[in-house]
Amino acid sequence: MQLLISDANILIDLEEGDLIKELFQLPFIFSTPDILFEEEMSEEHSYLPDLGLQLEELSGEVMSLAWTLTQKYTNPSRHDCFALALAKDKKCPLLTGDKALRRAAETEAVMVNGTLWIIEQMIHQKLITLDQARQAYQRMKDSARRLPWNLAESSLQAIEKEM
Repeated sequence: MQLLISDANILIDLEEGDLIKELFQLPFIFSTPDILFEEEMSEEHSYLPDLGLQLEELSGEVMSLAWTLTQKYTNPSRHDCFALALAKDKKCPLLTGDKALRRAAETEAVMVNGTLWIIEQMIHQKLITLDQARQAYQRMKDSARRLPWNLAESSLQAIEKEM
């Protein structure tokens, strides 16, 4: 199975959309830097490792790369740079919805996917229906999550036409 490194916002989007259990049913391995999880998520999201989220300890080499990235890119947070450094080191895609982190990842030649891609995967794997996806997007919107709502609906319409 393919490894995907996630930042915090993807996991929070899916929690707000009530799709976190479906996330871990996808045929991927989901991981995040342990330091990111401990400092940003453990208090409110401590159950995620029990669902399948793997926590990666960052080696000295990856920490050094993260430090270099924080010097090179001023807009992504330090935690975002931990996730980018880990994805770059593991040569695997990064999951993020953060524009600054997405730009940095693309500059670093790291493939990037976001919440919309994850939801499309859930639909294609028949873990959720189009209606469930729309309901999840509405819950995310109601929770003030920041997604490209027009693209989300366009994506669902395109999938609908395929079916």
